[in-house]
Order: sequence, then structure tokens, then C-alpha cells
Amino acid sequence: TMAVNNCVKYLLFFFNLLFWISGCIILGVSIYVKVTKDTLGIPMDSLPGVDLMIAIGVIIMVLGFLGCCGAIRESRCLLLLFFIGLLLIFILLLAAGIVGAVGESKVQEWVKDRLEEKFSPLSSKPESVQQDFEKLQRELKCCGLKGPSDWTKIPDSCRCNTTEPDCPSSKIYQSNCIDKTAEWMKSNLEVVLGVAFGIAILLIFGMVMAMMLYCQIGRKDGATTA
Repeated sequence: TMAVNNCVKYLLFFFNLLFWISGCIILGVSIYVKVTKDTLGIPMDSLPGVDLMIAIGVIIMVLGFLGCCGAIRESRCLLLLFFIGLLLIFILLLAAGIVGAVGESKVQEWVKDRLEEKFSPLSSKPESVQQDFEKLQRELKCCGLKGPSDWTKIPDSCRCNTTEPDCPSSKIYQSNCIDKTAEWMKSNLEVVLGVAFGIAILLIFGMVMAMMLYCQIGRKDGATTA
């Protein structure tokens, strides 16, 4: 009567497969955010929480593998390791979420400082720096740090086609790049926080199942030794 419930066992295995995939996704998204600094010419790698998310992604992938083996082999040792790991990630995710949520209000200031430090004043910066900024303007459809007046000669990257939805009659983007970059970063942060929240719910589910299986294997072992 003390057999392990196969339903719990396979549910846990399936959960871990999902878990491993979500680890891959977190890792991918975090690395993407870290790498996009090249396309936007901003030092994104110092964005708070990104390195933490990369670490979480790697740990989740390792744990997903551990959990799969623990469930299929009915190994109490692996399941206990898995449970402790989940608990640690849950705490890490909570920390990353708090850092991210607190950081969101500071994004505007952070972006302003970074961009001004690198690009201000625009017109007197060397060609290579101006090109970096033009790349940002094309990408985000904005002009100048605080607006088109930052340029003595307005570059082509500020000009737009009237067929574009956000192109004003002057055919020059009026949005400034500080606001646009902050918006872009906030939307990315929200995606990452959303993913983190979803995974936190998965973690609780995983911890409950791991403990159920752990106890069932314990009772089964107890029954066979008795």
C-alpha cells in the first residue's frame, strides 16, 4: 500500500521539464537584454538585476535536470537538493523582483545620467560617438537627448517619413531620446518582472510536489524495511 503515487511522480517530472525550459527562456532574455546594449549604444550591462537573472536562469536549468532525475529515480537525496534549490531561487527571485520594482522608479534618472555622460553635448562629440547616438535615434524613433535642438545640424536619423504613424508634419521626430530610452527599458523590466512572478508561482507548486514525493518515498522505504 505504501507505493509511490505515480501521478505525483510524473507530474513532478513534467513540472521539471517546464521548469528547465523556463530557465532557458530567462537565460535567453537576460543575455539578450545584456547584449542589446550594442544595438542601442547604451551600457545596458550595468542594468540592475540583469546579472542576477542570468544566474537564476542557469540555476533553474541545473535544478530542472536534478528534479527530473530525482522524480524518475525516486531519489530522496536528489529531491531534497531540488527542494532546497527551489527555496533558494524563490528567495533570489523575490530579491530580484524587489530590486527591479525599486529600480523602475529610478530608470529615468539612471538613463538621463548615462546618456548625458556619454553623449552630451551632442554636436561637439566625435564622429564615432555621434554615430552611436544616431543608431539609438533610428532604433527608438527619437531626436536629440532633450529634443532636436541638441543638434546644430539635424542628422538624417532624426528625419522621418510622413507615412509613419508617429512622424509629425515637420518630418523630424520630436520625442527626446532620454524619455524614449527610459520607456524602452521600463517595458523590458516589466516583461522580466512578469516572467519572474510566473516562475515564483511555479516554484511554490514544485516545492509542494517535491515534498509530497519525498515523504511518499520515505514511507515506502520505511514500509519495505519494516
